[in-house]
Amino acid sequence: MPPLITREEALQLGELEAPADIEALVERAWAARLETFGDSTDLCSLVNAKSGGCAEDCGFCAQSRFAEAETPMHAMMEPEQILEHARAAEAAGAHRFCMVTQGQGLSKRDFEKILEGARLVSQHTNLKRCASVGHMSVARAKQLKDAGIQRVHHNVETAESYYPEVSTTVRYEGRLRTIDAVREAGLETCVGGILNLGESREQRVEMAFQLASINPTSVPINLLNPRPGTKFGDRDLMDPWEVVKWIAIFRLILPEALFRLCGGRTENLGDLQQLAVKAGLNGVMMGNFLTTLGNTPSEDRAMFENLGLNIARHADNGANPRPDNRSGWLDGETPDVIEEFLDTRADAENAGIEIQLWDPASQLRYAKKGAKVPPRPDGAPNRWPQGTRPAEPAVTSGMPFGH
Repeated sequence: MPPLITREEALQLGELEAPADIEALVERAWAARLETFGDSTDLCSLVNAKSGGCAEDCGFCAQSRFAEAETPMHAMMEPEQILEHARAAEAAGAHRFCMVTQGQGLSKRDFEKILEGARLVSQHTNLKRCASVGHMSVARAKQLKDAGIQRVHHNVETAESYYPEVSTTVRYEGRLRTIDAVREAGLETCVGGILNLGESREQRVEMAFQLASINPTSVPINLLNPRPGTKFGDRDLMDPWEVVKWIAIFRLILPEALFRLCGGRTENLGDLQQLAVKAGLNGVMMGNFLTTLGNTPSEDRAMFENLGLNIARHADNGANPRPDNRSGWLDGETPDVIEEFLDTRADAENAGIEIQLWDPASQLRYAKKGAKVPPRPDGAPNRWPQGTRPAEPAVTSGMPFGH
């Protein structure tokens, strides 16, 4: 489906500032969302399967070895650990599970662990399966498909004209080659970016139309959550009404894409998260992000239910990667016992049912980078909010993406 608005109209809508005008735009985007998807939803969760020490210089990312920011650091998880996180995601109400690793490629050993993790998730859960493991060839993409992966995530991050400010070690055209490889392998594509990296409104429109030309199945929208000690660490948060406006604009430019809001939504949107859902979202990244915490699963589910949207689990997650939980589609299904107790854990224990959910607060362990952090390849400094920069550079013992 072509965009519902022209580039010129998108630029005009980008100038809106009055809440009443933005709310009118939201109603327009909400109508477009309902026309294509009805009341279906597509809620995701991820596991940061390999974290920290990335060799690339992306200016937003605390995992970069060129950033002074502290970050969770651990080697590649074992396949059984990936499955444990997937089971927790399913119990929390997710429809989809993504295995994410830092960096722009994996060793053969680590790639095999992702493949085996995907097989286990396919065999032991009813989750749709995604992977985000950096650049890849058609051959590797086909291996992922054979292991049960249905969709591969690989962001363009920002508009092509602004991209050199974001990364100098990961080329924009390289990202496009990976997306082409994923599509050639017969997999769905998940391609989005980050707002508030310093791009202009014109460049946001540029990115949206570039995404429209790629035509991905899924478009994740991230909002910069400035991490002290990164290139963009001193940026201000985005105005929540500005966030809502741009979600609506992106929806009108990409009417058939599955939109989800991911990193930075709690920090940037605050109480306007539900309005952002109405601006055209199909889902959110539930529970946690790569290096920061999000809403609780119950809060996320409530945001969608309050708008009359259906968050029921899909009957055929493994077979049908598109949303398939419109109201009425699950009539006659066997009741899900776990569903009854998601918000009443004590009642579940009294009934003899154990529900284990991943607690990001206890699993996101932060560690300092090793040795002295090298200078960024682009020569830009790492930045900190005013008055918060440590007196000495971060140094400790050494060590090694993200959605």
